[in-house]
Amino acid sequence: MTKAEDQALREYAAKRLKNQHDFKGFLAVWAFVSVLLTVIWFWASPESFFWPIFAIGGMGIGAYFQWMEAYGPGLKKVITEADIDAELERLKRKG
Repeated sequence: MTKAEDQALREYAAKRLKNQHDFKGFLAVWAFVSVLLTVIWFWASPESFFWPIFAIGGMGIGAYFQWMEAYGPGLKKVITEADIDAELERLKRKG
């Protein structure tokens, strides 16, 4: 690996670690908001429809996408010189 590739990989690893840290913080916020809204619902109208499910579900969708970015397979890959050379060759053949 070249020095530039090492640097790009290091930056990618640092970003991934930051995303993992942010995801854990989001889970704490999600848990707090879920409990808070459930308590408000319970005090205000326990016999009515469980409306906090909308906020809990919406934040759950957000949590899923944050998890994918932090721990998932990673849609973004570090672009190496070999990748660039392969793309140049493909473009040259295509004409």
